[in-house]
Amino acid sequence: QVQLVESGGGLVQAGGSLKLTCAASGSIFSIESMAWYRQAPGKQRELVARINSGGSTNYADSVKGRFTISRDNAMYTVYLQMNSLKPEDTAVYYCRVITGGYLYWGQGTQVTVSS
Repeated sequence: QVQLVESGGGLVQAGGSLKLTCAASGSIFSIESMAWYRQAPGKQRELVARINSGGSTNYADSVKGRFTISRDNAMYTVYLQMNSLKPEDTAVYYCRVITGGYLYWGQGTQVTVSS
């Protein structure tokens, strides 16, 4: 079993920054992929950013140039640096990890951007 613990969410004004952290623990042998998703009220969950074991990344068009995903392989941790935040970035942000062929989700952390 794998546990994911997210932190770093909160309330910020438009134009501000936040950094999300997701730490994985438990029965981990190697992590194939780590990603951040988000879900706004009344909307479907969407991919924000993803990073694979080789370090390749991809981003949703809406966050390119503003968000940066990174990972610490030794600590099984993934980060999401969010800059120039906009009110439309308001959502619950979820960490997703694929390890051992299984997919795991974090509990989510709320990010609220005020205008």
